Amino acid sequence: MGGAPAATAAVVVLWLAFAGGEVAAAAGDRPSEVSIGALFTYDSVIGRAAQLAIELAVDEVNADRTVLDGTKLNLISQDTNCSGFIGTIEALQLMEKNVVAVIGPQSSGIGHVISHVVNELHVPLLSFAATDPTLSASEYPYFVRSTISDYFQMHAVASIVDYYQWKEVTAIFVDDDYGRGGVSALSDALALNRARISYKAAIPPVSNADMINDVLYRANMMESRVFVVHVNPDAGMRIFSIANKLRMMGSGYVWIVTDWLAAVLDSSRPGDLKTMSYMQGLIVLRQHCPESGTKKEFISKWNNIARNRSIASGLNSYGLYAYDSVWIVARAIDQLIDSGQKINFSADPRLHDSTNSTLRLSTLRLFDSGEQLLQQVLLTNFTGLTGQIQFDSDRNLVHPAYDILNIGDSEPHLIGYWSNYSGLSVATPESLYEKPPNRSTSAQQLSKVLWPGDTSTKPKGWVFPNNGQPLRVGVPNKPSFKELVSRDTGPDNVTGYCIEIFNAAIKLLPYPVPCHFIVIGDGSKNPDYDDIISMVAANNTVSALGRFVLIIWLFVVLIINSSYTASLTSILTVQQLATGITGLDSLLASALPIGYQAGKFTRNYLIEELNVPASRLVPLNTINEYADALNRGPKDGGVAAIVDEMPYVEIFLSYHCNFQIVGQEFTKEGWGFAFQRDSPLAADMSTAILQLSENGQLQRIHDEWLSRSSCSSDDGEMGATRLGLGSFWGLFLVCALICVFALVLFFARVCWQYYNYSGSEEANDPREDTASTAAAAVAVADEIQRRKPKRLGSFKELIQFVDKKEAEVRKSMKRRPSDKDNQAGSSDIQSMP
Repeated sequence: MGGAPAATAAVVVLWLAFAGGEVAAAAGDRPSEVSIGALFTYDSVIGRAAQLAIELAVDEVNADRTVLDGTKLNLISQDTNCSGFIGTIEALQLMEKNVVAVIGPQSSGIGHVISHVVNELHVPLLSFAATDPTLSASEYPYFVRSTISDYFQMHAVASIVDYYQWKEVTAIFVDDDYGRGGVSALSDALALNRARISYKAAIPPVSNADMINDVLYRANMMESRVFVVHVNPDAGMRIFSIANKLRMMGSGYVWIVTDWLAAVLDSSRPGDLKTMSYMQGLIVLRQHCPESGTKKEFISKWNNIARNRSIASGLNSYGLYAYDSVWIVARAIDQLIDSGQKINFSADPRLHDSTNSTLRLSTLRLFDSGEQLLQQVLLTNFTGLTGQIQFDSDRNLVHPAYDILNIGDSEPHLIGYWSNYSGLSVATPESLYEKPPNRSTSAQQLSKVLWPGDTSTKPKGWVFPNNGQPLRVGVPNKPSFKELVSRDTGPDNVTGYCIEIFNAAIKLLPYPVPCHFIVIGDGSKNPDYDDIISMVAANNTVSALGRFVLIIWLFVVLIINSSYTASLTSILTVQQLATGITGLDSLLASALPIGYQAGKFTRNYLIEELNVPASRLVPLNTINEYADALNRGPKDGGVAAIVDEMPYVEIFLSYHCNFQIVGQEFTKEGWGFAFQRDSPLAADMSTAILQLSENGQLQRIHDEWLSRSSCSSDDGEMGATRLGLGSFWGLFLVCALICVFALVLFFARVCWQYYNYSGSEEANDPREDTASTAAAAVAVADEIQRRKPKRLGSFKELIQFVDKKEAEVRKSMKRRPSDKDNQAGSSDIQSMP
């Protein structure tokens, strides 16, 4: 028993010694140096910030004993010179130097090319500035984005557009992989909020002022005044200078600029932007990097070294992401070495030098542990200068967020944040991560914005396109119902209620809208409304206008009161009540034929919504056909009822008074003008029509065009099924006569009672002398019995009498005669000797 502990201790000592030997052996196998590459454009806004940041990161890694202890990190940089071709050559030269990972490139275009190279050689590529969302495709497994993808940035832009309720934007972008990828992501993000890019203004990658001027001029001819600018930072500033000359930086315009401008602003020295007052009012996005002590310390260190080296550019967020990228690689290499993996390279049998070729492809070698290093990179989880560094399943950084800036007096001011977690907010994203996500509309907030033109009023976001082309308005030409719309010889070549409403609304718009009315149909039969609506949609791809082109009546309707701006009334018109139809239910329950106006939506509505067999429906074109079909009735090949909209019914009844409206309205789908989907003109026209309703002009136009009944009011109401005051006049007359008779009888009875009651009161007057002789008393009594009261008393006494209870009056009147008899007898006894 006592020897067992000693034996165990010996085993433990031996195991520790063995393990220590393995650790020592592993430490001895650690490479003394590991090379990494860096690809970026030295002389650029992003490159100047990134170069110094990368160098500082490498120095700090080599000085940190907790990372790559005993292994030096060697940095090899190559200048891509802002050229896709040169960048590709530099990348190949970098691969010849056996680097285990590459930091960069900053260009999305070069990233696409180099990704194929690193895929072949199994070298992880960590880009701190290539933001094209398409680089996240599975086609590029060795590409790792160590910054925020433009996928999220464009969702931030779309959230801003939706917050201010704009529906169309113009995208101004550089025509390369970076620009096209960003605009594609923007289009998808806007579509989620039912908005869209109405015009794409592509600027060539290599362009001069004249080219930019032409692109902006064409963009300014379109209706959208919300411009999203997604270009490169080194050439992007020229856009605003040229736009200012074109007077596109004033009131009414909106400019939303992606994070390239924030990089320019952050890299500019104080005073560099004093002459750029025309940039006032811009909304700018910037990658959000939480404030921390480590970040402040690094910024101070970067600025001191940049000042000593006479670096003219300042630090921007891309420099912070470049710094963190080095640490991502360093930690991944450290984990790779600690796991026992070797840093080895081998030849790729598919790469060999061709005869007489000087490309030296055989020098490009495979990194044997590249797959393992890539997995270590994707497992990264630490807090860097830019916040939490961790990748999700799509190889994107977790918690993407942006600062939203507003430029005022050439200085940016923070007005809020956007995060993929909670959308727009005035609170920092990191403070919201501790709460449940809230993407509701009420939770979306931004601070007050100063817009271009030094105004705080939110711009409308669009104007009628200034391209000299009038708005083409389609008008159906019908053989009847001319009061609504018809061909005319006037300046508009059309007239009618619909036209006057449309013109009145156009005049209320805050901008001029020239219109050209186009008559559709030959006037002999009704044009099909579905075909006309299709013309509105199809014209979007046929016409150069592209926006509103054809406007026609979707439902040519008039409601007969001031609420017509919101209700479509469909009712039934029937011939008296001969068919027994009293409303929609009885009509549907019958098997009788139903008339409808040819070409209208009514047919589809009856079939699809009310399940009426198509065989029961009879198309009618004109007022005369309406009357003829109703007169003939269902037995003689006519119809039992006609289903139509109120304006047409009103017009029909004004000519044919022997028909009536029965039943209640059964649909309120509204009425209006048909525009192309999401046309901004639709909202302005709705507002204008509402103004017409409020100021009474809508009712005036209605009365002018549709209140011309040729039938008398009596004829128009013939056989009406609605119950009104006139329906009960006989009953009311009988009731009134009875009430008057009862009232007269009551007053007569009251007067009679008061007459008798007043007389009895005088007969018992206490002032009469009871001590008179018997003969005198008898004479007085007889006189009282014979005489009548001299007056009925005052009105006040009459009211007091009426107020007495009925029982009291009757009792008093019954008592008075007996009292008089008793008084007479008493007088006779007293007079006896």
